[in-house]
Amino acid sequence: MRHDGGPIRGTQSFVGVMTEVWRRPSLTGLEILWRWAVGMPIVALAAWQALLVSRSVSLDTAALETMTVFRPVEAFAAMGAAARTILPAAMPVAVWLLPVAAVVWVVMAAVGRSVVLLRFDRALAVRPATVLVLGALRAVLLMAAWALWCWMMLAAGRIAITGPAARGGEADVVLYSAMLICGSLLVYVLWAVVGWVFQLAPLLAMQRNLGAVASLKAALDGGAARGKLIEVNLVMCIVKIAVLVLAMVFSACPLPFSNVESPTFLACWWGGVIVAYLAALDYFHVVHAVAYLRLWRTLEG
Repeated sequence: MRHDGGPIRGTQSFVGVMTEVWRRPSLTGLEILWRWAVGMPIVALAAWQALLVSRSVSLDTAALETMTVFRPVEAFAAMGAAARTILPAAMPVAVWLLPVAAVVWVVMAAVGRSVVLLRFDRALAVRPATVLVLGALRAVLLMAAWALWCWMMLAAGRIAITGPAARGGEADVVLYSAMLICGSLLVYVLWAVVGWVFQLAPLLAMQRNLGAVASLKAALDGGAARGKLIEVNLVMCIVKIAVLVLAMVFSACPLPFSNVESPTFLACWWGGVIVAYLAALDYFHVVHAVAYLRLWRTLEG
């Protein structure tokens, strides 16, 4: 990214950064390696515990199988009944599994992200403890964003579906869908406006050899860079939504031919789409970090 002294947009060299990362597949390979090496055992353990929980409860699957958008009240009632059946058995497992998974992920993420960034630029300092602390803070903020999203979705259900039904009225699926879309976009925007600090701080810690508090202060004192970094964050949110939409499209491609396709082929196809989707996300995680470094150095220079 070059800067000739004139105004510079946060995303004006985004395509160039994507090309640079694409030409260095080792960066994406390392990102995939550490994420999948940590994520696959966690997912396998969670799936095993979910299987044990499902065998210990008696769930009314018939009601869940007959859910339809044309009967939203019955669908919400079926999901509520399923939640009331599963949660008492799942909570004891979640109490120990979620903290263990979070700690393992944050620790390994500090090591993995440091390795990827050092592979990109060997002049960066090694600050695993600082990256660990900042990663933990970012994880807490991300969980708060997810909790906000879940609360908004439950509130939308009460306002548009269960509330009118309790008063003898009709459920409004259109209103619920609008609240679902707007609420999701709101959370995305809030994350883009706030989350950039915890994305930039680890990079500054490694670039300037700073501690956790000093790197956070340096990120917050970004001044003119703040708006441009938020712009990059917003673009990355849009890119992730686009990747998700593409994954959904490719997942639906075999459905018109489901009568002639075998279940094994469909399972392999959907598994391949999931792997490609996760690999694309890992690639854009690297692009995000490199774009931040390039933009910050350009504005500093």
